[in-house]
Amino acid sequence: MDPSNPTGAGEALYRVMVRIRAFENAAETASQGGVSAYGQQAGGAAKVRGPLHLSTGQEAVPAGVCAHLRASDYLTSTHRGHGHTLAKGADLTRMMCELFGKATGFNGGKGGSMHIADFSVGMLGANGVVAAGLPIAVGAAHAQKLLKQGDGITVCFFGDGAINRGPFLEALNWARVYDLPVLFVCEDNRWSATTASGPMTAGDGASARAASMDIAATQVDGNDVFAVHEAAAGLVAEVRSGAGPRLLHALTYRVKGHVSVDLAAYRDPAELAAALETDPIARARGHLLDIGVAAATLDAIENAARDEVDTALAVADAAPWPEASAAFTDVQTTGAGQWL
Repeated sequence: MDPSNPTGAGEALYRVMVRIRAFENAAETASQGGVSAYGQQAGGAAKVRGPLHLSTGQEAVPAGVCAHLRASDYLTSTHRGHGHTLAKGADLTRMMCELFGKATGFNGGKGGSMHIADFSVGMLGANGVVAAGLPIAVGAAHAQKLLKQGDGITVCFFGDGAINRGPFLEALNWARVYDLPVLFVCEDNRWSATTASGPMTAGDGASARAASMDIAATQVDGNDVFAVHEAAAGLVAEVRSGAGPRLLHALTYRVKGHVSVDLAAYRDPAELAAALETDPIARARGHLLDIGVAAATLDAIENAARDEVDTALAVADAAPWPEASAAFTDVQTTGAGQWL
C-alpha cells in the first residue's frame, strides 16, 4: 500500500474486492438451473448455462496481487477466474455478456465462465483444466525473456489442487532452469473440487515444493488484502528486477461449493462457519474504518459495485446471440477433411 496515501490505496483494494463479490453474487443467481449436477436438473430460466465456479471468499488474493501489475504484464488463470480477470482490469460488462453466451462477450459467447480471455489487459485466459495455466504462463514468461520485453512479467494463479498434477513441477522446473520472469500464485483454498486437499497432499504444500526447486516462496494470509498486497509488492519487484521466478502461497478459503449449484454438503458446517469469521471483505472494511475511512465512503463503493453489476446484467440480457455462422470461426484446421 502507498504509505503516503494509505486510505486511498486501501479504498482502491476494497473497490476491487467488492466488485468481484458483486459480480459473482449476481452470476451465481443467474446460474441457478443452468446445469444438471449435484442432484439438480437444468431448467430454461437460467441466464448463465453450464458450470460456474465461484471464488467467493478469495477476493483478497487477486486484488492484492494485481494491484502491482500493468496492462502489458501477462496473467493466466484457472476455472475459478472471474476475480483474476476483473482485478487485471477486464471490462465487467463484457465478462457478464460472455457468461450469458452473448456475441458481445470477450470470446463471442463461446468461452463462457471457464474460458475468459482479454488480451488487451494481458489476460491470456482462464482454463477448465486443472494446472493447465502453469505451462502456459511459463511459455509466456519465456517469450517475454526471449523478446527482451523490458521488465514485463507473467503471473500465474492456480489452486492447491494443481500442485499434485504434473504440470506444476514441470512449470516450476522450467521457470527456474531458465530464470523466467514469472510469479506463481497458489490460492490455497483447502479444497480440490469436492475433496479436502490436506489429506491427499504430502509434505508442506506449495511453498515447500517451490523451495525444493530453488524458487523462493512467501506464505501469506490470503484473507488479508493488505498482507497480500505487501507480500506481492516485494515479489513482483524481485521478478521485474530479473531475479527469476518466485512463488506466493496465499492461504485462503473457498466459501462456496465446487460449482454454483453445489451445496457442499460434504463439508463440516463448523469449518465453513469458522472461515466466514475471516471474510476478507469484512476484514478490509474493519481495517479501513479503523484508519479513518468513513463508513459512508465504503457504503458508496459497495453501492456503486452493485449498480455496475445491475447494469451489466441488463446489458447482457439484451445483447444479441452469436450468429450461427460463428460456430465455424476460431476453429483450427489441420488441412484435412472439409466442413459439411
